[in-house]
Formats: sequence, structure tokens, C-alpha cells
Amino acid sequence: MNDENRTESLEEFEEDLTEYIGKDEHSKSLALPQQMMPTRMYVLPVSNRPFFPAQVQPVMVNQDPWQETLKRVGETDHRVLGICFVEEHEAEQGIPASDQLEITGCAVRVHQAQQEGGKVQFIAQGLQRFRIVQWLRRKPPYLVEVEYPREPEEDADELKAYTLAIISAIKELLRTNPLYGEEVKQYLSRFGPDDSSPLADFGASMTSAPGAELQDVLNTVPLLRRMEKVLLLMRKEQEVARLQSEISEEVNAKVQKHQREFFLKEQLKVIQRELGMAKDDKTADVERFEERMAKLEPPEAVQERFWDEVQKLQVLEQGSPEYGVTRNYLDWLTQVPWGIHSEDHFDLAEARRILDRDHDGLDDVKDRIVEFLAEGTFKGEVSGSILLLVGPPGVGKTSIGHSVADALGRKFYRFSVGGMRDEAEIKGHRRTYIGAMPGKFVQALKDSKVANPVIMLDEIDKIGASFQGDPASALLETLDPEQNREFLDHYLDVRMDLSKVLFICTANQLDTIPRPLLDRMDVIRLSGYIAEEKLAIAKHYLLPRLLKRAGLLKKQLNISDAAIKQVIEGYAREAGVRGLEKLLHKIIRKGIVKLLEKPDSAVKVGVSDLAEYLGQPAFRKEKSLKGIGVVTGLAWTAMGGATLSIEASRIHSSQRGFRLTGQLGEVMKESAEIAYSYVSSNLKRFKGDPTFFDKSFVHLHVPEGATPKDGPSAGVTMATALLSIARKEAPQPNIAMTGELTLTGQVLPVGGIREKVIAARRQKIANLILPEANRGDYEELPAYLKDGLTVNFAKHYNDVFQVCFGQKPRKGSSVH
Repeated sequence: MNDENRTESLEEFEEDLTEYIGKDEHSKSLALPQQMMPTRMYVLPVSNRPFFPAQVQPVMVNQDPWQETLKRVGETDHRVLGICFVEEHEAEQGIPASDQLEITGCAVRVHQAQQEGGKVQFIAQGLQRFRIVQWLRRKPPYLVEVEYPREPEEDADELKAYTLAIISAIKELLRTNPLYGEEVKQYLSRFGPDDSSPLADFGASMTSAPGAELQDVLNTVPLLRRMEKVLLLMRKEQEVARLQSEISEEVNAKVQKHQREFFLKEQLKVIQRELGMAKDDKTADVERFEERMAKLEPPEAVQERFWDEVQKLQVLEQGSPEYGVTRNYLDWLTQVPWGIHSEDHFDLAEARRILDRDHDGLDDVKDRIVEFLAEGTFKGEVSGSILLLVGPPGVGKTSIGHSVADALGRKFYRFSVGGMRDEAEIKGHRRTYIGAMPGKFVQALKDSKVANPVIMLDEIDKIGASFQGDPASALLETLDPEQNREFLDHYLDVRMDLSKVLFICTANQLDTIPRPLLDRMDVIRLSGYIAEEKLAIAKHYLLPRLLKRAGLLKKQLNISDAAIKQVIEGYAREAGVRGLEKLLHKIIRKGIVKLLEKPDSAVKVGVSDLAEYLGQPAFRKEKSLKGIGVVTGLAWTAMGGATLSIEASRIHSSQRGFRLTGQLGEVMKESAEIAYSYVSSNLKRFKGDPTFFDKSFVHLHVPEGATPKDGPSAGVTMATALLSIARKEAPQPNIAMTGELTLTGQVLPVGGIREKVIAARRQKIANLILPEANRGDYEELPAYLKDGLTVNFAKHYNDVFQVCFGQKPRKGSSVH
């Protein structure tokens, strides 16, 4: 009969089996306790550690599913239960399978079984080892057939020697942990010191060894081998106990030493105070604050506030919360550099040299900064003007602030106001709040240790507002030259003179800066770089800095000028140079990998190698746009200038209609409507069929429909595209234009001329059409930007028509 059939039959006759087990054949005749052990018994798995025959311990198990097992054991005459060890991680998975239980276990007699809180607890009295011979039931309650292994005869002298060694080890453990004493008493009440086998098992049970090692001892029946393993475990236990004792003694010694030092120091303080040889902490604080203030030149109101707070500090108890508030206030008040100014270096030639050293290009910006410094040189101080550097990301706004500070010989402090929503960041918190602190400007003066640093406010166009206040409004007092002479920080609550501070702000665009704040600043625009400027910046600044950061010499990794130029034109066409720097860094990283593979070789990067280092170019060489209904416009974005293609097409001639696509904003939609109305009402003047739009459905599209577009500078371009399809004639090639159109054909001025000219040069477009009102903006551009360009200025759309189609319009009007 196989195991499954036997299990099924046993399930049917469980009660008979239980009765049979209770009346085992060994109970039919008088015998010793060791001979009365049953050959069939129920088993219970335990997961923490194996149970040994020499142990008497309480055991606690879950009521479900082991209550039935204990109930059936209680119904037997012998009340013997088998306990088998199972690995803890296997036990955590739920009820362990029968094959997860160890084959060797310990038979115990169950005493005083009790139920409480979903648990069953009983006293287990270890009796004897057993081995599972056959499983009779593989589901709880587990039932097995067992045998009891016999210990072979061993040499008496060896047994005695091992027995004495184990007794010595137990004595050693008793000295390190007196809690073992109770277990020894229980053991001696059941066995004598000459019982070697239970002594070995008892020694193993005293250790904190892992369950697997203890199970190995339980599996070992030969006594000498078992005693060897037990001695090894007890030696480890002694070593652990010794280390624990040493650590405990060391910790106690340190604690006692610190306590002794503390009491001695307190006694010494009392003795010194009684003899007048030392001061308490409060007196030391007051003297430190007075010493700091003596080195400063504060205004009279600040000096009075200082003495008032010092007197308050002397009255307050050190344990009082107000004492800590007052002490922190005096700490901040005495760290503000009242009356301490650094000397300005008014050397225009040196300032020009520093600006040229740190930046390539930006000649107009450098001239503007030199003019600003010249004004300060003339009157002997730099004050009264707040500079605002506006430009796309990566054009060097923040680094210009560093250069201005270097040119003046002033300390530099920078903080970003982007995303700032709490006005307390600017003007400080009231002292009544827990954790109150001064505003950023007081912290800037404290860190720079002078009252006239250069303070840069980065990303001022991204300042926010919330229920905690409006930081932009809080900046009005700070950045107004007429008001910041008496700036009031809420924490210090005394007037401060910020008029000597040079404020430099940066922004990507002006639209989001509140108008009252913008009126207080002197705007300096930084446009994007053309390819030649980017090449110079990469050679003189970016590449040397990246090589130095990577620890490379120029001879180890060389990037040719042609390769850098190709990176600029094919991979990094943004207005700034931040993207260019990232790409150069990528080339250097890949070059370092090659250097590590071949240390003796040098890496040279040419144009043909760029695809390997950077992949395929993101920008292809663009052909000049041409064709009927296709016109190139010039646009301004926060990232710099850009060219914008506009396409017009006649869809069908069954009805009049006009459609716009390209994710255009409201302003561009209005420009398109104006251009459509103007062209359709003046077609005869422009030598087109006056009835063309009456029977045409026209579609006007601005490519890259996923990109939102808006702004008042595309009217002229849209009108030209519509006129091209009406005349069935393509405009002159290689022309780009910008300008807003009115219903009467007037060309209105637009902004961003510099950025738009740079965008045209980047696309190799040499002929431009600009509004006549922007002639002054164009004339102010540097000569290198205007070189090679042909610019036509238009007052009326007639001028645009003449340039694009090479004809003069007819006189008169053809409005119908």
C-alpha cells in the first residue's frame, strides 16, 4: 500500500489509531521509562530552535492548526509528542509540508497544556531522540512511525575527559551569565553529572547557536562525536560572552569617566565663580556681543536697540525661552557688517580686461557695463542703479555678475528667487515666530562681511506668489534706490542702508516680471551667440575647463576646430552655450574610455568622428525655402531668435473659406485675419485676380504644429504667403522678414531685432525685410552681425511687395 492510500485509510480510522497508540505494545509489560516510548506518535514542528532530550521548557504554538494535535496527545496514556525542527523561513510560509520537517526530533512528555489568546502553551519534558521511519499522516495533525536510535559503546576514559570539559565550559558560562543557573538546577534534578549523553545535549541547549547547527548536534547519535560538536559550540559561546563582557565594561568605564568629568567641571565652575576667576555663560555671551559691536560702526538707532536687548538678556534666566530668542537676535544683530565697506577698484582698463577674459562676444553688453562703471568712477561710488540682465538660457548672465564683482573688487553673493513664494524670504520673519530668521539680504551681508557686496538675484522672472505674500512686491523696497536707504527687515526691526549694495538681476524674459518692479531696473539685453562666437567660447573657455575638470592634457585629447563648428551647427543651435558644453563633455567622456583602453595613444576627434561620439546630427543643413505660398519669417522666443516658415495653399475653388493651423496663439490668429483681409481687398493693386479669394478655400499653416506659437510680428510674412498663391508666383528666394501689418497696409515695429538677425545669419539668409521703425535697433547692432546682410526697411506693405516680387504695386485701391 502506498503512502497516499495509507493516509486516506488512516483518516477514516483516526480514533482507532489514537486508541491503539495510547495502548502501545511496550505498555503491556513492566519496563523502564526509556522502554515505554511509543513507536507511533504525533509530531509538532518548531521553527526557532530544536528541542533536546535534556530540556524542560515551555512551548507555545498557534491554536490553529495545532490544537487538535495536542488534544489527541492528551487522550493517549503516555502523553508523548514528537517535536521536529523546521527552518524559520520555511515556517513563515504557513503550515510546513511534511518533507520540510527534520527527520530527527525529540520525544517530549506534555504537561499542563493551556489555551489563551489564540495560543496553546504547555511544558515539554525532553525524553529521547527519535527518527521518523514512515509518515502515517501528512496533514495536521501529523502522525509518524518512529524508531529510537541506540548510542554505540564509547571509550570510558575519553567520555570522562569530554564530560569534564563540558562541565568546565558550563561553569564558565555560569560566571558570564548567571541566568543559566536555573536551567542547571532543573537538569541536576533529573540527571547526574556522570550522565554524559544528556549532559552533552544540555550543553548544546545552553548556547545561542543557529538552529541548523543545533539540529546537527541532535542528528549526531555517537556520543563522542556529539560531545566534540557541543564543545565547539560552547567555545564560541564563551568567546561571544567574553567580547560582550569587554564591551560592557568599556562602555561603563566611559560613562563613569564622563560623569566624573561632568561633576568635576561643575565643581570647578562653582569654585572659580566664587573666587571671581570665571564668568557664567550669560556673562560670556554679553561680553562676546559687546566685543563684536565695538568693531562695527552702527547707526545710533541700532546701537540703542543693541543696549536694550543686552539689558534684557542680563535680566532673563538662561532656562527661559525668551533668553534663547534674545540671544539669537543679538547674534544676528552683531554679525551684520554695520559701516564696514570694501574699497572699490575704479580701473576701467582692468574692468575691460576682466570682462574680455571671462567672455567672448557680447561687446555691446561689455560696453554698457563699462559705462556703468565709468559713471561710478566719476562720482566716486557705484550705487543707485539696479542692473537687469535679460537673455536666453546659457548666454552667460550669471557669470557676468561674477565678472562685475571681480572688476570692482567686491564680494559676490548670489541667490535664486525662482519659485520663491514667501515674502519672509526677502524681508525676514517676525521674532514672535518659532524658528524666525532674517531675510536673504541680511544673510547676504552677514556672509559677505561687508555692507557693499554685489548681490545677484537669479531668475527674477520666475518669482511666484501665494497666500504667504508676494515676494515681488517685497522686492520693490529693496530694489528702489530711493527706498533701500532705509530697508526694514522684519526680524532685525531696525533700518538698514542697502544703497551701497550693487544689485544685479537676471531673467529669461520680461513678460512675467511685474511692471512696478521692472521700472526700478536698468535692462541690459544679452542675445544669443552666432556660430563664430560659439566657436571662440568653446575654444577659450568650455573645452579648457572640461579638460581640466577631467584631469586631461590637451595633447591627450584634441578636438579640431572643424569638429567643434560641426557640433555647433549640427547638434547645438540654441542661443546659449550650455547645450554645447554638455556635448563637448560627452565627447570627452567617450574619449577617456578610449584612453583607458589604450593609455599610450592620443585621442583626436575630427568631423568624421562626431557620429561615433554624438550620434547623427539633430539639425540638418536646411535648404533655402522657396516656392509658391512659402515664406520665411523671423521670430523671437525665450530661447533666442528662430526662423519660422509660413505656408499658404489653395485647397479648392468651390467656395470661399480660410483655415488656420499650427497651434497659433490669439495674437497670431488676429495677424492672419488682418493679412487675409488686407490681401483679399487689395489684390488688384498687387496685380492679382480680384476674385481669387471669392471662390477659393485657403489654408494657412505654420509648420511644427506641436509647438505653440504666438506674437505680433508675423503679419507681413502671412500677407506675403497669401499674395504668393493669389499671384501664382513664388517670392524672391533667400529672403526672411518680420513686421506687424495693419488693415491699411502700415508695417508696425516689432521687438527682438538682434535675436532675429542672429537667427537669419544662422540659417545663412542674407536678405532681410524689417520695419522702418526698427531701423535704429538695427543700426545699434555690432558691425560683425550686420556684415554681409542686405536689409530692406518697409514703412508700408508696398515696400515689402516690391522687394519680394520685384514690381511696384498699382496706384489706387481695389477694395470690393
